[in-house]
Amino acid sequence: MKINSALTTVLLLFLSSASLRAEDPVKVEVFPADFNLETSRDYQSYVIQATYANGITQDVTDQATVQIANPALVRLDKNVLYPIADGSTEVAISYGKKTVKVPMSVKQAKVDRPISFKLDVMPIFMRSGCNSGACHGAARGKDGFRLSLFGFDPDGDHYRLTREINGRRVNQAFPEEGLLIEKACGKVPHTGGDKIKVGDQYYQTLIRWHEAGLPIDELTVAKPVSMEVYPKAGVLDGKGTTQRLTVRAKYSDGTDRDVTSLALFLSNNDNSAKVDSNGVITAGERGEAFVMARFATFTIGSPFVVLPKGLQFEAKKLPENNYIDKLVHNKLEKLRIEPSGLCTDEEFIRRVFIDVVGVLPTPEEYRKYMADKNPNKREALVDDLLSRKEFAELWVMKWAELLQIRSGNQVSYKATLLYYNWLQDKIARNVPVNEWVKELLSASGGTFKNPASNYFEGENDILKISENVAQVFMGMRIQCSQCHNHPFDRWTMNDYYGFAAFFAQIGRKQADDPRERIVFNTGGGEVRHLLGGRVMAPKFLGGEEPDVKGKDRRIVLAEWLASPENPYFATNMANIVWAHFFGKGIIDEVDDVRVSNPASNAELLNELGRQFTNYKYDLKKLVKDICLSRTYQLSTTGNDSNASDTRNFAKATVRRIRAETMLDCISEVTETKNKFPGLPLGARAVQIADGNVSNYFLTTFGRASRETVCSCEVKLDPSLSQSLHMLNGDATTQRILQGNLIGRMLQEKKSPEEIIEEIYIRTLVRKPTTQEMGKLQLALAGEKDKKRVLEDIFWAVLNSREFLFNH
Repeated sequence: MKINSALTTVLLLFLSSASLRAEDPVKVEVFPADFNLETSRDYQSYVIQATYANGITQDVTDQATVQIANPALVRLDKNVLYPIADGSTEVAISYGKKTVKVPMSVKQAKVDRPISFKLDVMPIFMRSGCNSGACHGAARGKDGFRLSLFGFDPDGDHYRLTREINGRRVNQAFPEEGLLIEKACGKVPHTGGDKIKVGDQYYQTLIRWHEAGLPIDELTVAKPVSMEVYPKAGVLDGKGTTQRLTVRAKYSDGTDRDVTSLALFLSNNDNSAKVDSNGVITAGERGEAFVMARFATFTIGSPFVVLPKGLQFEAKKLPENNYIDKLVHNKLEKLRIEPSGLCTDEEFIRRVFIDVVGVLPTPEEYRKYMADKNPNKREALVDDLLSRKEFAELWVMKWAELLQIRSGNQVSYKATLLYYNWLQDKIARNVPVNEWVKELLSASGGTFKNPASNYFEGENDILKISENVAQVFMGMRIQCSQCHNHPFDRWTMNDYYGFAAFFAQIGRKQADDPRERIVFNTGGGEVRHLLGGRVMAPKFLGGEEPDVKGKDRRIVLAEWLASPENPYFATNMANIVWAHFFGKGIIDEVDDVRVSNPASNAELLNELGRQFTNYKYDLKKLVKDICLSRTYQLSTTGNDSNASDTRNFAKATVRRIRAETMLDCISEVTETKNKFPGLPLGARAVQIADGNVSNYFLTTFGRASRETVCSCEVKLDPSLSQSLHMLNGDATTQRILQGNLIGRMLQEKKSPEEIIEEIYIRTLVRKPTTQEMGKLQLALAGEKDKKRVLEDIFWAVLNSREFLFNH
């Protein structure tokens, strides 16, 4: 068959154009959304991102068509705009069938902006790594020269550069001959190597600073107040794909400035998305990465997903029980991951019993649930568990860890018990979390009469109290900011000492009873900044400076912290609850909230926080949302697409049962009783009030000592000591003998098969499989001492991973 060549050409052209039309983007965005040039030295780079129907994004900056309505105002060089004359115009950017019009403003195009040490020179040191901890930012500096870590002390840096070794580090007469320039350019030996090149932007900036007389900034110089990194997110198609970033800072005088060339770029996953010094991301292996830019005191990032080139994926339409499933599915669809199927009823009842009330279902509860034909029986079970006192006891234990409820030199045993009982009362009555948190943080009075005041007795150091409050109630570890600006978050030393000032007026005195102390507001006392010793006004983290004149500062803080005005409280509480049920927080660790440790699903975390706020901080309602979600009810069995996923909740995670719950479960299934100091015989381990009370089992299996507020105190990693204790210790063999469950069932004339089934239901919350029963019957065959063999079977099941883990 012959094909007409002309016809072939027409067909190929048609198919080619049809293919292009099919791949036209559904959205084209220009970043930033407006262009503002303020002086002759300003410029603005832009990035154009196309988004396609399948969610893939592409950097089309070089392929787009750019038209400037009035080219007399600006000059375009590649993707950078430079000022020519004052005025306003419009820039039309087209790609495919999409056109975006961006407003353009030029002011003072002929005015030269004065050089700024803090805004122009200091960023060079950060971008080049000069003031990092591995270089001159180390505590003792390097090679005889020290800079403040990440530039937290620009005034001190200016002194050390210009005055410490006069005439050597800087040379006003011949700038090129000063050590600062010579070492940075590699003209003389420099341990750090070449950092700038003669004639480049950074070299010219340093020369300008020298020519201007090495000035330190006037107080009137505008300061950066915020920063944005563009684009906000991306999904990159295939290894080697690139995406450039642009960074813009806004200043206290209302102006903005392109600081892409002055920002330091970092990625938390170079294997998936590596970013170079110019802000160009290169896709690597499949995965997620959070790419950050740091400028001044700001660290801002954007999430990027990298997929295999041309990956074909069609998301299945799955049922969504609530908002949690919708947001999890949205993220999984972006990652091209298919979630696992639902867990069985047997898996669900065991999982939810352990998670919600910290015990296993009894055989009667198991059989009743499995026989229930109600299609909504999972919801009914969750409602029932939430109404049980064990639910409150489990959360009292968790909060007792975070609040460090333990006796010691400063807190008597009686005060500890009263403090614990106060917390138990709040949670048992389902008092909204924000209400009892406010009461706790503003507590005054005797530690007996008002037990909440014990919170300020366990720790007396003002700075440590402020660190603990930030970590527990907002999830932030601000400790780094005590000595320097936080290297991987937004918090500065000013933020740190301003927050600590809320706790500067706490007074303490002895009560009539030597075991009791009185906490009160002294009305006086200040916190001074580490640099210069200036008095710091109380300031909310990430918020304003409130009016505290004539007020108890802690009451002012408490009202803000546990309210919708604080954007971190509700999301932090929601994240703590989420981590309890999934074994991992949406931000993980839950008390390590920072820019460089982003949420795996920010939309989900924000929505959980919003719902928790709408529920008036009702813990039970949030727990119910989580337990009834399809996401919580997924199987632990993975599939080809989610087998390696560890952070997007595409499948349930197998989790080691925590120490207190495990001991309670062992006691429950063996029908034995524990005796803890201060508690009656038969009390549960989760009911232990004092963090100082423990036993060998709890210590071995990682019970929190409550010495710090860190979530890392609870250890869930399996260890050899744990295995040996289960195999040879009194946790299993002695309890099996002490409880005599096997002996009593034999006395009741139950058959070995019935006893084995009872053991399985008690411990694993399922019946043995036919294969398992067959092997166990063989083990029993011919044995005269059935009791001993059945006890061995009981011991073996208690030592199985299936019993020790929640799944």
